[in-house]
Amino acid sequence: MMADQAMVRKLSACETMGSATTICTDKTGILTLNQMEVTKFWLGQDPVGVSSSISTNLLNLIHQGVALNTFGSVYRATSGSKFEFSDSPIEKAILSWAVRKLDMDMETTKLSCTILHVEPFNSEKKRSGVSMRSNADNTIHVHWKGAAEMILAICSSYYDASGSMKDLDDGERMKFEQIIEGMAARSLRCIAFAHKQIPEEDHGIGAGLQKLKEDNLTLIGLVGIEDPCRPGVREAVETCRCAGVDVKMITGDNIFIARAIATDCGILRPDQGTTSEVVVEGEVFRKYTPEERMEKVGKIRVMARSSPFDKHLMVQCLKQKGHVVAVTGDGTYDAPALMEANIGLCMGIQGTQVAKESSDIIILDDNFDSIARVFMWGRFVHYNVQKFIQLQLTVTLAALVINVVAVVSAHEVLFDVLSLLWLTLILDTLCALALATQQPTKDLNEGPPVSQTQPLITNIMWRNILAQAVYQIAVGLTLKFIGESIFHVNEKVKNTLILNISALCQVFNLVNAKKLEKKNKLFWGITGIAIVLEVVAVEFLKKFGDTKRLSWGQWAACIGVAAVSWPIGFLVEYIPV
Repeated sequence: MMADQAMVRKLSACETMGSATTICTDKTGILTLNQMEVTKFWLGQDPVGVSSSISTNLLNLIHQGVALNTFGSVYRATSGSKFEFSDSPIEKAILSWAVRKLDMDMETTKLSCTILHVEPFNSEKKRSGVSMRSNADNTIHVHWKGAAEMILAICSSYYDASGSMKDLDDGERMKFEQIIEGMAARSLRCIAFAHKQIPEEDHGIGAGLQKLKEDNLTLIGLVGIEDPCRPGVREAVETCRCAGVDVKMITGDNIFIARAIATDCGILRPDQGTTSEVVVEGEVFRKYTPEERMEKVGKIRVMARSSPFDKHLMVQCLKQKGHVVAVTGDGTYDAPALMEANIGLCMGIQGTQVAKESSDIIILDDNFDSIARVFMWGRFVHYNVQKFIQLQLTVTLAALVINVVAVVSAHEVLFDVLSLLWLTLILDTLCALALATQQPTKDLNEGPPVSQTQPLITNIMWRNILAQAVYQIAVGLTLKFIGESIFHVNEKVKNTLILNISALCQVFNLVNAKKLEKKNKLFWGITGIAIVLEVVAVEFLKKFGDTKRLSWGQWAACIGVAAVSWPIGFLVEYIPV
C-alpha cells in the first residue's frame, strides 16, 4: 500500500475501507492539483490585461492590499534569479501575480507604511483584513481581501478602470454578481480586494488598533484563480461509483465554483446541480432540522461554503443512516470529522500534524486516485482473509473428523500433535504468505462494498469448505481402513501416506483459492517451498513426524489423489447457494 501512496496508521482501517459506502472528500489538492494561478483580473466591470492601463493611485492600493494583507513572503536571491513565494497556494498565486504582472515590490510597499492591526483569515467570514498608516501622508487605511461575494456584500462603492470611484447601487451590484458567477462557472476561484480610508477626525489614539471597519468599503478589483482538476480524477470518481461508493465533495468555495468543479470531476452530471437537494451550502445544511438532515443527506453530492463543523455533522448523519464513511482532511479543524468517520484519510503533503494523528490512513501524494486504490486494497484484504479462513477450516474440519472416527473405531489418533502442528501452522503460514504476494486487480472495484452485516464465512465459503473437507475425509478414512491392502504397505507407511496426501491437498487447495494470474513468480515460489518442505519432512525428518520414506510410485499416487482437489474446486462452483 505504501507503493500505492497509502501509509496505514491503523491496521484495521485496511479491511474497513473495503466496506466503505461513502467518501466525503475535500476539493483543493485532492480533486484539483493545488497549483493555483491568477488568470483573470477585473477592475470595475472591465477585464484588465496589463498593469500599464491601471492608474497609479489604484495600482498603489492594489500593491498595499496584496503586500500587507498576507502572511506570505517573496524571496529573490539575486536580480537575475527566480522569485520564490511562501504561504498557502492561494496566497502564492496572488503574490506571484502581483509581482510578475503588476511589478509589485513587496519590501518597498511594506516600508512605505506602518501596520496597525491585522485580522487573520476567518473561515466564517471568508476574509482577512489589515489596517495601516501611510508614512508619506500619515493617513490610515483599511484593506480587506477574501471571497468575492463576501467582500462585495460590505462594499458601497467601487473603482472603475480609470481609478474613479462610483456608487455601488443594486444594478451595479447585480453586474458584479454576474461577473463572479461567470468566473465560478469556469471553475475560477474569485477573490476580491476592498479598501477604506479612515477619516481624519477618526484618527484618535488607538485608531485602527481595534476592530477593523467592515462597512461602506470601496471595491478595488476581482481576480480569478484557476486550480485545474487532477489528471485521471474523473476516471477515479467513476471507479468509486462502479464500486458502489458514493462520492461527496465538501468545500469552502462558493456554490457556483463547487458545482463547476464537481461537474468537471464527474461527481455531478451536467444535468445535476440545479436543485438544492444535490448541491447545498453548509449554512443551509446546518439549519435543517435533524429529520430533514437525515432525509436529505443521502441525496447531497456537493456541500459548498462549508465549515469543519458541517463536515463533522454530515459524517454523523451518514453513519446514523448506516453508511460506512471515509472522510478526507488536512487541517487541524478537520480532526473531529476524521475521528468520527469509520476511516479517516489525511493528506500527507498539506496535512497538519494534528490531522495526521487523528487519521487512520495517510494519503502520501494527496491524490484522489490513490484513495480509489485504497478502496481496492481494502476489498483485497477482506477477500484474502476469507480465502485463508477457507483453507484453515478445510484442513481443520477434515483432520478433526478423521481423528474422531479413528479414535471411536480403532481407539487410536491418526494425526498426533506434531502432525496437526505441521498441517495447521507451518503449511498454512506458507499459504497465507502465498496469498499475500498477490496484487489487487481492478475487477475488485466492480462489485458492491463488502457488507459489514454479512457473516465473515459466507455460504459460498461453506460450500467450498464442505466439498474439499468431505473429499479429504473420504480419502483419509478409506486409507485408514483399507489403505494397507490398496498400496500393500504396513501401517506406518499408510499413516505417512494419509499425512502426505492431507498436506498436498492443502497446497492444491491453495491454488484453487487463488485467482490465477499470468505473472506471479513469488506465489509459485512460495508454493514450491511448501512442497519442498513437505518432501523434506517426509523423507528426511522421519523422527519429527514419525513418518516413513515413500517410493516414487507412492509419491505419484499422493500427488494424483491430492490433485483431484482441482477439479472438485472447479465443479463445486456450479452448485448454487
